[in-house]
Amino acid sequence: MEFFKTKTQDIDTVFDIYNEATSYQKTVNNKSWRGFERALIEKEIAENRHFVIKEGDEIACTFVLTFNDEIIWKEASKDAAVYLHRIATNPQFRGQSYVKKIIEWTKKYAKENGKEYIRLDTHSDNERINKYYTSCGFTYKGISTIEWTNELPEHYKEGSFSLFEIKV
Repeated sequence: MEFFKTKTQDIDTVFDIYNEATSYQKTVNNKSWRGFERALIEKEIAENRHFVIKEGDEIACTFVLTFNDEIIWKEASKDAAVYLHRIATNPQFRGQSYVKKIIEWTKKYAKENGKEYIRLDTHSDNERINKYYTSCGFTYKGISTIEWTNELPEHYKEGSFSLFEIKV
């Protein structure tokens, strides 16, 4: 298992993984991703914030980092934090605790970049994923209700999101 910055040539595989993750979300919850603009992913790749985990030559998992998330975390976004977004696992590799592996990798990344917290959000009212994130070491920090802007992917139109944090 190795972590890499996503390359432009990986983008089709990343979208395949996103599509599979969205299909899976629909089987376990009434809220799911609604697709992503290719330009958004290309921008994240260009900004060196989009990552993949490879097992051999195959992409097993993908995720995005950012250092600011004011729309969702509001006033708390002023804290020195790394925000995880869009963690998605290739179905062939599901069940191998990639979130926990991402957390360990991100702890090192956060320390190297002077950050004190790792944070993420997910749709509220999904007790299954909430329990999973707390089992991975995150502390539940409440719910954020947001006003959607076109800077955000479509699924953020659904309004309220559970917030999670790990102190590094």
